[in-house]
Amino acid sequence: MYSKTVMDHFKKPRNVGTIENADAIGEVGNPLCGDMMTIYLKIEDERITDIKFQTFGCGAAIAVSSMLTEMAKGKTIEEAKKITNKDVAEALEGLPKNKLHCSNLGADALQVAIKDYEDQKAGKPRQERQQAEKHEHAEKDVCYCPYCDSEVGEGEAFCKSCKNALVHL
Repeated sequence: MYSKTVMDHFKKPRNVGTIENADAIGEVGNPLCGDMMTIYLKIEDERITDIKFQTFGCGAAIAVSSMLTEMAKGKTIEEAKKITNKDVAEALEGLPKNKLHCSNLGADALQVAIKDYEDQKAGKPRQERQQAEKHEHAEKDVCYCPYCDSEVGEGEAFCKSCKNALVHL
């Protein structure tokens, strides 16, 4: 059962989108299980002045992304570094045990974005983002819908079972 706060952030997510010329980008997740999260930061005087997210995943992952952005916006980099997975889950008034891994994505993406910012400040070139795992099938030409776990054919745009649009990474 999801809390009212989780449902609110899922139904009306805050800070969805991208930031053109972002000062930092953090991407985490696993395209094979269906949860991918990207955080974009705009930073001025060591303070997060804008934060946006794009998340492909379940309702809990979307709620986590939304809550995380609300928690980090306006914080200094040092304050944002202290936001933990547990903080995000608590701010959402809890998550079901089988969805706690989603709270890890939020804080992890923020930390990856902060590291990206610090690396750039130190003169290190931005690493090109790439898919963490090659998209392979356990069975020939079989994928599974990240929303309902129904089998979907290679390249299908919509799940026939739940009718959700599918994004192929």
